[in-house]
Amino acid sequence: MKLRTLLVMALLMSLVSVANASPVGQGKGENWVPPGLENWHDQWPDLKSNFHRGKRQVHLGPRPFWLVENMDEGPLKGALQSCHARNFRPTDFSIGHRGAPLQFPEHTLESYVAAAQMGAGVLECDVAFTRDRELVCRHAQNDLHTTTNIVTIPELNAKCTQPFVPADPQNGTEAQAECRTSDITLEEFKSLEGKMDAFNPMATTPEEYLEGTAAWRTDLYSSRGTLLTHQESIELFRALGVKFTPELKTPVVEMPFEGDYSQQDYARQMIQDYIDAGVNPRDVWPQSFLLDDVLFWINDMPRFGKQAVFLDQQPMTAENSSLAWMESLSAQGVNVLAPALWKMLTLDGHQQIVPSEYAKNARAAGLDLIAWTVERSGPLADGGGWYHQTITDAINNDGDVFKVIDVLAREVGVIGIFSDWPATTTYYANCMGFAGRGR
Repeated sequence: MKLRTLLVMALLMSLVSVANASPVGQGKGENWVPPGLENWHDQWPDLKSNFHRGKRQVHLGPRPFWLVENMDEGPLKGALQSCHARNFRPTDFSIGHRGAPLQFPEHTLESYVAAAQMGAGVLECDVAFTRDRELVCRHAQNDLHTTTNIVTIPELNAKCTQPFVPADPQNGTEAQAECRTSDITLEEFKSLEGKMDAFNPMATTPEEYLEGTAAWRTDLYSSRGTLLTHQESIELFRALGVKFTPELKTPVVEMPFEGDYSQQDYARQMIQDYIDAGVNPRDVWPQSFLLDDVLFWINDMPRFGKQAVFLDQQPMTAENSSLAWMESLSAQGVNVLAPALWKMLTLDGHQQIVPSEYAKNARAAGLDLIAWTVERSGPLADGGGWYHQTITDAINNDGDVFKVIDVLAREVGVIGIFSDWPATTTYYANCMGFAGRGR
């Protein structure tokens, strides 16, 4: 019992250490803490933080080591087992995808803190807008019903595009709900609590609808999910000593929103938050799946457009994987391309994972590449699902995540990898000499 208590206390101390982080924002006093951490600070006033820019201690936990032991025998497993790294350090090669959503509610303060503790050098706030046109961190404009508790709050559920409708188990009719950030105000958004992204399709009550978390994830850390505005994420990330990769989420509402809030207004507003906060453009990699957004930043906000990231998940064709297409992107000023990882990988005649023609052509055109997303597919014994669709026959155990990372790093030459559990990528980068690679 004493040992368990000590372990719990150690974990709390590790988390709370962020609360007293050294001020790095302008005008912050010595007692300033990132938004949402005030309660931890009040509960543990005597704890001193060593969690600040340049002095961040990395905590990997057991998962990377478990994955190594799960690998097939071979040179890569041997190299990772004999890793000589002692003091693991943060690396821009390791990007926290929505924070650390393998186990923490995505785009919450808690998820971001966990990702930073695992050595992610860059964190992602996916950006959506509220009804009063304020920017907040959500993976999609219309995911509040699966990522927050909104359907259990009657006055806010009533404002949803599709308020909760219970399932009818006798007729096999599933529950319905769709709640958008644009349905509610910023104040209402901030009253919500984050949860693991999931729902119970056969729920007959709003409370049951919040269930459904995948068995390979967990609800252990869902008791507290602090939602953040985009501006709050900037302050938090600076306090954690990480860089920024915000993604402008494609709206599901018709644009211009309410007739006068255009896509360009939205794209400009996201970058303006970094300008207003005094963030160096070299520390920001704005992302979008819409090429027009990327070109807008390149042409109208060039200091930030230089590192704008064009996200690509389109089905591969001969045209959109060709050298000519890659060169056309480069000619328009695109410098960074971020495809789903399967687009950059294929199998050779020996069923070994190798770079695809898409990846080779992108590199030949001078484009930097970023991969997404490892540690998102759940157990890999069945081939890794959508994210590994071009290399399924070479994926049969959880340790194969390191095989994928290794080819992306050494052969494709990516400059960073998004992960739902950044400790894994941080471990690889430190052990294999890629911790200094970055952006």
